[in-house]
Amino acid sequence: MTTYRISAPRLRRSRLRFHQRQRPALLPLLAVWALTRAGMLWLLAHDTLGIGGVGREVHVLYRHWYEQLVHGVLPVDEVTWQYPPGAALVLLAPGAVPGLTYFEAFVALTLLADAAVLLLLARAGAGGAWYWTCALPLLLHTPLVRYDVQVTALAVAALLAVGAGRARLGGALAGLGALVKGWPVLTLVGTPRGLATRRSWASALAAAVGGAALLAVAFPQALGFLRHQGNRGVQIESVGGTLLSLAHLAGWPGRVVYRYGAFEFTGPHVGVVAGVSLVLTFAVLVWLAVWRVRALHWSDATAPDAALLAVLLCTVTSRVISPQYLVWLLGLAAVCLTSRNTTQRPVALLLLPAAALSALAYPVLYLDVLAVTPLGCAVLLARNGLLVAAAWVSWRRLWEDTAPDVLRVP
Repeated sequence: MTTYRISAPRLRRSRLRFHQRQRPALLPLLAVWALTRAGMLWLLAHDTLGIGGVGREVHVLYRHWYEQLVHGVLPVDEVTWQYPPGAALVLLAPGAVPGLTYFEAFVALTLLADAAVLLLLARAGAGGAWYWTCALPLLLHTPLVRYDVQVTALAVAALLAVGAGRARLGGALAGLGALVKGWPVLTLVGTPRGLATRRSWASALAAAVGGAALLAVAFPQALGFLRHQGNRGVQIESVGGTLLSLAHLAGWPGRVVYRYGAFEFTGPHVGVVAGVSLVLTFAVLVWLAVWRVRALHWSDATAPDAALLAVLLCTVTSRVISPQYLVWLLGLAAVCLTSRNTTQRPVALLLLPAAALSALAYPVLYLDVLAVTPLGCAVLLARNGLLVAAAWVSWRRLWEDTAPDVLRVP
Protein backbone atom coordinates (compact mmCIF):
# COMPACT_ATOMS: atom_id res chain seq x y z
CA MET A 1 0.00 0.00 0.00
CA THR A 2 1.39 3.40 -0.89
CA THR A 3 2.11 5.82 1.89
CA TYR A 4 0.43 9.19 1.67
CA ARG A 5 2.72 12.20 2.02
CA ILE A 6 1.86 15.85 1.99
CA SER A 7 3.76 17.57 -0.80
CA ALA A 8 5.79 20.68 -0.08
CA PRO A 9 3.51 22.95 -2.16
CA ARG A 10 0.46 21.58 -0.36
CA LEU A 11 2.10 22.18 3.01
CA ARG A 12 2.88 25.74 2.00
CA ARG A 13 -0.71 26.31 0.94
CA SER A 14 -1.94 24.80 4.20
CA ARG A 15 0.30 27.12 6.21
CA LEU A 16 -0.84 30.09 4.13
CA ARG A 17 -4.46 29.21 4.91
CA PHE A 18 -3.47 28.96 8.58
CA HIS A 19 -2.24 32.55 8.55
CA GLN A 20 -5.15 33.79 6.44
CA ARG A 21 -7.93 32.51 8.69
CA GLN A 22 -10.45 35.11 9.63
CA ARG A 23 -9.41 36.85 12.82
CA PRO A 24 -12.05 38.21 15.19
CA ALA A 25 -12.51 41.87 16.05
CA LEU A 26 -10.35 42.04 19.14
CA LEU A 27 -12.19 44.71 21.11
CA PRO A 28 -15.57 42.91 21.41
CA LEU A 29 -13.75 39.66 22.15
CA LEU A 30 -11.73 41.23 24.95
CA ALA A 31 -14.85 42.91 26.35
CA VAL A 32 -16.70 39.59 26.57
CA TRP A 33 -13.61 37.90 28.02
CA ALA A 34 -13.28 40.60 30.70
CA LEU A 35 -16.98 40.44 31.57
CA THR A 36 -17.08 36.65 31.88
CA ARG A 37 -13.85 36.49 33.88
CA ALA A 38 -15.14 39.17 36.21
CA GLY A 39 -18.14 36.93 36.82
CA MET A 40 -15.83 33.98 37.55
CA LEU A 41 -13.85 36.13 39.99
CA TRP A 42 -17.06 37.21 41.70
CA LEU A 43 -18.08 33.59 42.18
CA LEU A 44 -14.65 32.82 43.59
CA ALA A 45 -14.82 35.74 46.02
CA HIS A 46 -18.29 34.63 47.20
CA ASP A 47 -17.61 30.91 47.10
CA THR A 48 -19.77 28.94 49.50
CA LEU A 49 -20.25 25.92 47.25
CA GLY A 50 -18.66 22.53 47.57
CA ILE A 51 -16.77 21.06 50.50
CA GLY A 52 -14.58 23.72 52.06
CA GLY A 53 -14.94 25.95 49.01
CA VAL A 54 -13.57 25.52 45.50
CA GLY A 55 -10.51 27.63 46.31
CA ARG A 56 -9.46 25.45 49.22
CA GLU A 57 -7.03 23.50 47.04
CA VAL A 58 -4.94 26.61 46.41
CA HIS A 59 -5.43 28.08 49.90
CA VAL A 60 -4.36 24.92 51.68
CA LEU A 61 -2.83 22.21 49.48
CA TYR A 62 -0.93 24.25 46.88
CA ARG A 63 0.28 26.66 49.55
CA HIS A 64 1.44 23.72 51.68
CA TRP A 65 3.36 22.27 48.74
CA TYR A 66 4.83 25.66 47.92
CA GLU A 67 6.36 25.92 51.39
CA GLN A 68 8.17 22.64 50.75
CA LEU A 69 9.12 23.35 47.14
CA VAL A 70 10.69 26.68 47.99
CA HIS A 71 13.18 24.72 50.11
CA GLY A 72 13.94 22.31 47.28
CA VAL A 73 11.77 19.45 48.57
CA LEU A 74 9.19 17.68 46.44
CA PRO A 75 6.31 16.32 48.56
CA VAL A 76 6.75 12.80 47.15
CA ASP A 77 5.88 11.19 50.50
CA GLU A 78 2.37 12.66 50.33
CA VAL A 79 -0.18 10.55 48.46
CA THR A 80 -1.86 13.67 47.10
CA TRP A 81 1.29 14.56 45.10
CA GLN A 82 0.64 12.81 41.77
CA TYR A 83 2.12 15.28 39.33
CA PRO A 84 5.23 15.27 37.11
CA PRO A 85 8.12 17.35 38.49
CA GLY A 86 7.40 20.29 36.17
CA ALA A 87 4.32 21.04 38.25
CA ALA A 88 6.70 22.39 40.88
CA LEU A 89 7.52 25.37 38.64
CA VAL A 90 3.85 26.29 38.27
CA LEU A 91 3.29 26.04 42.02
CA LEU A 92 6.41 28.09 42.78
CA ALA A 93 5.53 30.89 40.34
CA PRO A 94 2.96 32.71 42.57
CA GLY A 95 5.64 33.22 45.21
CA ALA A 96 7.57 35.39 42.75
CA VAL A 97 4.69 37.87 42.30
CA PRO A 98 5.26 40.85 44.63
CA GLY A 99 2.50 42.52 46.62
CA LEU A 100 0.00 39.66 46.46
CA THR A 101 -0.82 36.72 48.68
CA TYR A 102 -0.09 33.25 47.31
CA PHE A 103 -3.77 32.74 46.51
CA GLU A 104 -4.15 36.11 44.78
CA ALA A 105 -0.98 35.59 42.77
CA PHE A 106 -2.06 32.10 41.70
CA VAL A 107 -5.40 33.40 40.41
CA ALA A 108 -3.70 36.33 38.67
CA LEU A 109 -1.27 34.01 36.86
CA THR A 110 -4.14 31.71 35.87
CA LEU A 111 -5.98 34.67 34.34
CA LEU A 112 -2.78 35.66 32.54
CA ALA A 113 -2.53 32.16 31.05
CA ASP A 114 -6.23 32.33 30.13
CA ALA A 115 -5.63 35.63 28.32
CA ALA A 116 -2.62 34.13 26.53
CA VAL A 117 -4.81 31.29 25.22
CA LEU A 118 -7.34 33.86 24.03
CA LEU A 119 -4.75 35.90 22.14
CA LEU A 120 -3.15 32.83 20.56
CA LEU A 121 -6.54 31.62 19.37
CA ALA A 122 -7.56 35.11 18.19
CA ARG A 123 -4.46 35.19 16.00
CA ALA A 124 -5.36 31.80 14.54
CA GLY A 125 -9.09 32.25 13.93
CA ALA A 126 -12.32 33.74 15.20
CA GLY A 127 -14.20 30.52 15.93
CA GLY A 128 -11.69 29.16 18.40
CA ALA A 129 -11.23 32.44 20.24
CA TRP A 130 -14.95 32.95 20.80
CA TYR A 131 -15.42 29.32 21.79
CA TRP A 132 -12.74 29.51 24.48
CA THR A 133 -14.01 32.85 25.77
CA CYS A 134 -17.59 31.67 26.18
CA ALA A 135 -17.03 28.00 27.06
CA LEU A 136 -14.59 28.26 29.98
CA PRO A 137 -17.07 30.12 32.26
CA LEU A 138 -19.43 27.13 31.98
CA LEU A 139 -17.12 25.52 34.54
CA LEU A 140 -17.84 28.45 36.89
CA HIS A 141 -14.83 29.50 38.99
CA THR A 142 -13.09 26.12 39.22
CA PRO A 143 -10.60 26.86 36.37
CA LEU A 144 -9.23 29.86 38.30
CA VAL A 145 -8.04 27.69 41.19
CA ARG A 146 -6.49 24.77 39.32
CA TYR A 147 -3.34 24.92 37.26
CA ASP A 148 -4.91 23.26 34.23
CA VAL A 149 -5.36 26.56 32.38
CA GLN A 150 -1.57 27.00 32.42
CA VAL A 151 -1.05 23.49 31.06
CA THR A 152 -3.73 24.00 28.42
CA ALA A 153 -1.96 27.18 27.32
CA LEU A 154 1.16 25.12 26.57
CA ALA A 155 -0.88 22.55 24.64
CA VAL A 156 -2.72 25.20 22.62
CA ALA A 157 0.55 26.98 21.80
CA ALA A 158 2.11 23.66 20.77
CA LEU A 159 -0.71 22.81 18.36
CA LEU A 160 -0.79 26.27 16.83
CA ALA A 161 2.98 26.25 16.38
CA VAL A 162 2.84 22.89 14.59
CA GLY A 163 -0.01 24.18 12.43
CA ALA A 164 2.08 27.21 11.46
CA GLY A 165 4.95 24.98 10.34
CA ARG A 166 7.11 25.50 13.45
CA ALA A 167 7.41 21.84 14.36
CA ARG A 168 10.42 22.18 16.66
CA LEU A 169 8.78 24.92 18.71
CA GLY A 170 5.52 22.97 18.89
CA GLY A 171 7.35 19.85 20.02
CA ALA A 172 9.29 21.73 22.69
CA LEU A 173 6.08 23.26 24.08
CA ALA A 174 4.38 19.85 24.10
CA GLY A 175 7.39 18.37 25.89
CA LEU A 176 7.30 21.10 28.52
CA GLY A 177 3.56 20.57 28.93
CA ALA A 178 4.12 16.84 29.44
CA LEU A 179 6.70 17.67 32.09
CA VAL A 180 4.02 19.67 33.93
CA LYS A 181 1.01 17.37 33.57
CA GLY A 182 1.63 14.56 31.12
CA TRP A 183 -1.28 14.80 28.68
CA PRO A 184 0.04 17.60 26.38
CA VAL A 185 2.33 15.05 24.70
CA LEU A 186 -0.85 13.76 23.02
CA THR A 187 -1.02 17.01 21.04
CA LEU A 188 1.64 15.55 18.74
CA VAL A 189 -0.26 12.37 17.86
CA GLY A 190 -1.59 13.88 14.62
CA THR A 191 1.46 15.73 13.32
CA PRO A 192 1.96 15.22 9.57
CA ARG A 193 4.19 12.30 8.67
CA GLY A 194 7.76 12.91 7.72
CA LEU A 195 9.89 15.87 8.69
CA ALA A 196 7.25 17.58 10.84
CA THR A 197 6.78 14.46 12.97
CA ARG A 198 10.51 13.81 13.34
CA ARG A 199 11.23 17.40 14.30
CA SER A 200 8.32 17.80 16.72
CA TRP A 201 8.82 14.49 18.52
CA ALA A 202 12.59 14.93 18.76
CA SER A 203 12.09 18.42 20.16
CA ALA A 204 9.46 17.18 22.62
CA LEU A 205 11.75 14.39 23.82
CA ALA A 206 14.65 16.78 24.23
CA ALA A 207 12.55 19.29 26.17
CA ALA A 208 10.99 16.66 28.43
CA VAL A 209 14.19 14.72 29.14
CA GLY A 210 16.33 17.83 29.50
CA GLY A 211 13.80 19.51 31.75
CA ALA A 212 13.38 16.38 33.85
CA ALA A 213 17.15 16.11 34.28
CA LEU A 214 17.40 19.71 35.47
CA LEU A 215 14.48 19.28 37.84
CA ALA A 216 15.98 16.05 39.19
CA VAL A 217 19.04 18.06 40.20
CA ALA A 218 16.90 20.66 41.96
CA PHE A 219 14.38 18.19 43.40
CA PRO A 220 15.54 14.70 44.37
CA GLN A 221 13.02 11.87 43.85
CA ALA A 222 11.43 13.78 41.00
CA LEU A 223 9.71 10.62 39.69
CA GLY A 224 8.21 9.61 43.03
CA PHE A 225 4.76 10.72 41.89
CA LEU A 226 4.45 7.58 39.76
CA ARG A 227 4.11 5.41 42.86
CA HIS A 228 1.00 7.23 44.06
CA GLN A 229 -0.46 7.49 40.55
CA GLY A 230 -0.27 3.72 40.16
CA ASN A 231 -2.23 3.13 43.37
CA ARG A 232 -5.21 5.23 42.34
CA GLY A 233 -8.64 3.61 42.53
CA VAL A 234 -11.89 4.48 40.74
CA GLN A 235 -12.84 8.10 41.31
CA ILE A 236 -16.55 8.67 41.78
CA GLU A 237 -16.71 11.15 38.87
CA SER A 238 -15.17 8.79 36.29
CA VAL A 239 -17.13 6.72 33.79
CA GLY A 240 -16.33 3.61 35.84
CA GLY A 241 -17.38 5.50 38.96
CA THR A 242 -20.72 6.27 37.34
CA LEU A 243 -21.31 2.58 36.75
CA LEU A 244 -20.46 1.86 40.39
CA SER A 245 -22.78 4.68 41.51
CA LEU A 246 -25.64 3.10 39.60
CA ALA A 247 -24.73 -0.27 41.11
CA HIS A 248 -24.80 1.34 44.56
CA LEU A 249 -28.34 2.58 43.96
CA ALA A 250 -29.24 -0.99 43.00
CA GLY A 251 -27.84 -2.36 46.27
CA TRP A 252 -24.12 -2.83 45.71
CA PRO A 253 -22.43 -2.43 49.14
CA GLY A 254 -19.45 -0.25 48.11
CA ARG A 255 -18.50 2.97 49.93
CA VAL A 256 -17.07 6.34 48.97
CA VAL A 257 -13.81 7.18 50.75
CA TYR A 258 -11.28 10.01 50.49
CA ARG A 259 -7.81 8.87 49.50
CA TYR A 260 -5.05 9.87 47.10
CA GLY A 261 -6.52 13.36 47.00
CA ALA A 262 -9.92 12.33 45.63
CA PHE A 263 -13.15 10.57 46.54
CA GLU A 264 -13.01 6.98 45.35
CA PHE A 265 -15.10 3.85 45.63
CA THR A 266 -14.04 0.90 47.72
CA GLY A 267 -15.76 -2.46 47.87
CA PRO A 268 -16.26 -5.66 45.88
CA HIS A 269 -15.22 -5.59 42.21
CA VAL A 270 -13.75 -2.07 42.33
CA GLY A 271 -10.38 -3.53 41.40
CA VAL A 272 -11.93 -5.13 38.33
CA VAL A 273 -13.37 -1.78 37.18
CA ALA A 274 -9.99 -0.10 37.72
CA GLY A 275 -8.23 -2.85 35.79
CA VAL A 276 -10.65 -2.62 32.88
CA SER A 277 -10.09 1.15 32.77
CA LEU A 278 -6.33 0.67 32.51
CA VAL A 279 -6.72 -1.95 29.76
CA LEU A 280 -9.02 0.36 27.81
CA THR A 281 -6.57 3.26 28.11
CA PHE A 282 -3.78 1.02 26.82
CA ALA A 283 -6.04 -0.08 23.95
CA VAL A 284 -6.68 3.57 23.10
CA LEU A 285 -2.94 4.24 22.82
CA VAL A 286 -2.50 1.19 20.59
CA TRP A 287 -5.38 2.30 18.37
CA LEU A 288 -3.88 5.79 18.02
CA ALA A 289 -0.64 4.19 16.82
CA VAL A 290 -2.59 2.04 14.33
CA TRP A 291 -4.50 5.11 13.13
CA ARG A 292 -1.25 6.94 12.39
CA VAL A 293 -0.02 4.01 10.31
CA ARG A 294 -3.26 3.54 8.37
CA ALA A 295 -4.33 7.17 7.88
CA LEU A 296 -3.82 8.47 4.35
CA HIS A 297 -5.53 11.84 4.16
CA TRP A 298 -4.07 14.76 6.08
CA SER A 299 -5.14 18.40 6.30
CA ASP A 300 -4.21 21.41 8.40
CA ALA A 301 -6.95 20.32 10.87
CA THR A 302 -5.74 16.75 11.39
CA ALA A 303 -3.25 17.53 14.17
CA PRO A 304 -5.71 19.38 16.46
CA ASP A 305 -8.53 16.98 15.58
CA ALA A 306 -6.39 13.99 16.51
CA ALA A 307 -5.21 15.70 19.70
CA LEU A 308 -8.79 16.29 20.82
CA LEU A 309 -9.72 12.69 20.05
CA ALA A 310 -6.69 11.31 21.89
CA VAL A 311 -7.37 13.30 25.06
CA LEU A 312 -11.09 12.52 24.90
CA LEU A 313 -10.46 8.78 24.62
CA CYS A 314 -7.94 8.82 27.45
CA THR A 315 -10.40 10.82 29.57
CA VAL A 316 -13.39 8.52 29.18
CA THR A 317 -11.28 5.40 29.80
CA SER A 318 -9.47 6.87 32.81
CA ARG A 319 -10.03 5.81 36.41
CA VAL A 320 -10.19 9.52 37.25
CA ILE A 321 -12.17 12.43 35.80
CA SER A 322 -11.90 15.73 37.61
CA PRO A 323 -13.90 18.79 36.53
CA GLN A 324 -10.74 20.55 35.40
CA TYR A 325 -10.25 17.88 32.72
CA LEU A 326 -12.90 19.79 30.78
CA VAL A 327 -10.49 22.74 30.61
CA TRP A 328 -8.17 20.57 28.50
CA LEU A 329 -10.95 19.45 26.20
CA LEU A 330 -12.37 22.95 25.72
CA GLY A 331 -8.91 24.30 24.87
CA LEU A 332 -8.26 21.58 22.29
CA ALA A 333 -11.74 21.99 20.80
CA ALA A 334 -11.06 25.71 20.45
CA VAL A 335 -7.90 24.97 18.43
CA CYS A 336 -9.91 22.63 16.18
CA LEU A 337 -12.38 25.43 15.50
CA THR A 338 -9.62 27.68 14.14
CA SER A 339 -9.63 25.55 10.97
CA ARG A 340 -12.43 25.37 8.42
CA ASN A 341 -11.39 21.78 7.68
CA THR A 342 -11.98 20.47 11.19
CA THR A 343 -14.11 17.37 11.64
CA GLN A 344 -14.74 18.14 15.30
CA ARG A 345 -17.47 20.81 15.29
CA PRO A 346 -20.15 18.41 16.63
CA VAL A 347 -17.70 17.32 19.32
CA ALA A 348 -17.08 20.92 20.36
CA LEU A 349 -20.83 21.41 20.69
CA LEU A 350 -21.23 18.28 22.83
CA LEU A 351 -18.51 19.51 25.17
CA LEU A 352 -20.49 22.65 26.06
CA PRO A 353 -23.33 20.90 27.96
CA ALA A 354 -20.75 18.45 29.32
CA ALA A 355 -18.88 21.41 30.84
CA ALA A 356 -22.07 22.87 32.31
CA LEU A 357 -22.98 19.51 33.83
CA SER A 358 -19.46 19.22 35.25
CA ALA A 359 -20.01 22.47 37.12
CA LEU A 360 -23.35 21.13 38.32
CA ALA A 361 -21.65 17.98 39.61
CA TYR A 362 -18.86 20.02 41.19
CA PRO A 363 -19.27 22.23 43.07
CA VAL A 364 -23.05 22.82 42.96
CA LEU A 365 -24.35 19.30 43.69
CA TYR A 366 -21.17 17.71 44.98
CA LEU A 367 -22.73 16.60 48.24
CA ASP A 368 -25.34 14.67 46.23
CA VAL A 369 -22.58 13.13 44.13
CA LEU A 370 -20.66 12.00 47.22
CA ALA A 371 -23.80 10.67 48.89
CA VAL A 372 -24.61 8.76 45.69
CA THR A 373 -28.15 10.12 45.59
CA PRO A 374 -30.34 9.61 42.50
CA LEU A 375 -29.86 13.29 41.61
CA GLY A 376 -26.07 13.07 41.90
CA CYS A 377 -26.02 9.89 39.80
CA ALA A 378 -28.25 11.45 37.15
CA VAL A 379 -25.93 14.44 36.73
CA LEU A 380 -22.84 12.26 36.41
CA LEU A 381 -24.61 9.86 34.06
CA ALA A 382 -25.61 12.76 31.80
CA ARG A 383 -22.15 14.37 31.86
CA ASN A 384 -20.23 11.16 31.28
CA GLY A 385 -22.75 10.04 28.68
CA LEU A 386 -22.03 13.24 26.75
CA LEU A 387 -18.27 12.65 27.02
CA VAL A 388 -18.60 9.08 25.74
CA ALA A 389 -20.84 10.29 22.91
CA ALA A 390 -18.32 13.02 22.08
CA ALA A 391 -15.50 10.47 22.00
CA TRP A 392 -17.50 8.23 19.65
CA VAL A 393 -18.39 11.09 17.31
CA SER A 394 -14.80 12.35 17.39
CA TRP A 395 -13.39 8.91 16.54
CA ARG A 396 -15.84 8.24 13.74
CA ARG A 397 -15.43 11.64 12.07
CA LEU A 398 -11.63 11.64 12.24
CA TRP A 399 -11.42 8.05 10.99
CA GLU A 400 -13.77 8.74 8.07
CA ASP A 401 -11.80 11.86 7.17
CA THR A 402 -8.35 10.31 7.24
CA ALA A 403 -8.66 6.55 6.66
CA PRO A 404 -8.31 4.76 3.32
CA ASP A 405 -11.64 4.55 1.51
CA VAL A 406 -11.80 0.74 1.90
CA LEU A 407 -11.51 1.02 5.68
CA ARG A 408 -14.07 3.74 6.28
CA VAL A 409 -17.08 3.08 8.50
CA PRO A 410 -20.17 2.42 6.31
